Amino acid sequence: MWNGFLEIAYRCRMSTVRIGIATAAILITVGYALGSSVWVSSDAGWYRSLVQPAWQPPDWIFGVIWPYNFIVLGIVGFMIAKQATILQAWLWLGFYFFSVIFALVWSYLFYVPHNIGASAIALALASLLTLPVLIITFQTDLKYAVFLLPYQIWVIVATFLAFSYAAKN
Repeated sequence: MWNGFLEIAYRCRMSTVRIGIATAAILITVGYALGSSVWVSSDAGWYRSLVQPAWQPPDWIFGVIWPYNFIVLGIVGFMIAKQATILQAWLWLGFYFFSVIFALVWSYLFYVPHNIGASAIALALASLLTLPVLIITFQTDLKYAVFLLPYQIWVIVATFLAFSYAAKN
C-alpha cells in the first residue's frame, strides 16, 4: 500500500516535505475514520432514549455522508500537499488535525460520559477549525473545495444538532 502511495507521490514530483504532509493528512483521515466509530456504539440505548430534535436527519444519511467525507478529506489532503504552497499545506494540515481532535473529543464526551453540553462546544470548535481548511482549499483548487463543501456543511449541521440535543436533554 505505501509503495503505491510513494510511487504516486514520486510521479507527481512531490518533495519529501510534501510527501510527509500528504502522508500525515491521509493518516489523520484514517485515524478520524477509525476513531469516530470507537465510542458511537458504546451505549446505543442511552442515545435512543434522548429527545431528538425534530430535524434529526434519518440514520441512512450518516451512512452515506461519512464515507464520502472521509474519502474526500484524504483526496483533498493529498492535493493540498501537492499543489498548495508549503505554508498553506502546513496550515491546512494543522487546522485539519485540530478539527479532527475536537471532533473526536465530541464523540467521546457525547457517548461516554454523556456530557452533551461540553460535547456540543467541542463540535463547535471542530466546526470553526474546518473553516480555514475550506478557505485554503478554495485558494488552492476550486474543484476540490467544492467537493469539500459537503463536509463543511455536515460539520455545521452536526454542531447545530449537538446544541439541539443539549437544549432538549
